[in-house]
Amino acid sequence: MRTYLLLFFSLLFIQGSQAQFWELGGMAGTSFYHGDIAPDFSMQSPGVSAAFFIRRNLDERISLRGGLSFCTLSASDALSNSTFQQARNLSFQTEVYEITALAEFNFLPYHFKRGKKGPGAFSPYLLAGGSGFIFDPKARYNGALYPLQQLGTEGQEPGNEYSLFQGAVVLGAGIKIDITHFLTLSIEGSTRLLFTDYLDDVSGTYANPRLIENYRGSLGSVAVALSDRSAEVGDIIGDEGRQRGNPNTNDGFTHFSIGITYSIWSLNCPTY
Repeated sequence: MRTYLLLFFSLLFIQGSQAQFWELGGMAGTSFYHGDIAPDFSMQSPGVSAAFFIRRNLDERISLRGGLSFCTLSASDALSNSTFQQARNLSFQTEVYEITALAEFNFLPYHFKRGKKGPGAFSPYLLAGGSGFIFDPKARYNGALYPLQQLGTEGQEPGNEYSLFQGAVVLGAGIKIDITHFLTLSIEGSTRLLFTDYLDDVSGTYANPRLIENYRGSLGSVAVALSDRSAEVGDIIGDEGRQRGNPNTNDGFTHFSIGITYSIWSLNCPTY
């Protein structure tokens, strides 16, 4: 994923010397997590999202876009209609910092030369690409917020925890509309298909609580408590080896955003 992002941004800027149309943009909106704690796309606990990007329009149909984004995500079994999830009683929250490399396809010929209006003044579009992101799931316990990855809540050995840097496939769609010769309004939805199932710290089975406690030293009791929170609401369900999450389906998250882009320059390619 890191190599993919490096190659994309190299292409974006190396070929920029002959670019005819560049834009700077910003977007803001809401974000939703989907995974083991919200498997039914219930869109519980919406978060906030924001992004900054630079876009190079190759022609009237194709654009390349690189950017940085931020969002907050959270979910709780207590908000689920599933009796198993209510008994499991897990929850998490995280901030996500992301770098994206995307390509856009305009369904209609969209302005290629700055200032062109008329038929190219708006277009629906598709976007696809990849991203790398940093996250750090946490849960609140006895009034304090604890990072879950370093507690090994599913029995991971110290040093063998899942990575907090992961990659994703990005897919989305939107519409862009000219406001002026220089400003464009964009309305967009995009989803991330992650290469990890640990965005929420939930994936596999319950581990032996003694094993967790031995691994985590002074934080052992907290790690055990956060690995199985069923006792807080009813009977203990976290028997060793029992399903805690679904390892066959990775997590994901979705943005719904609105933004503005500004045309920063237009260069004419030399003719020979």
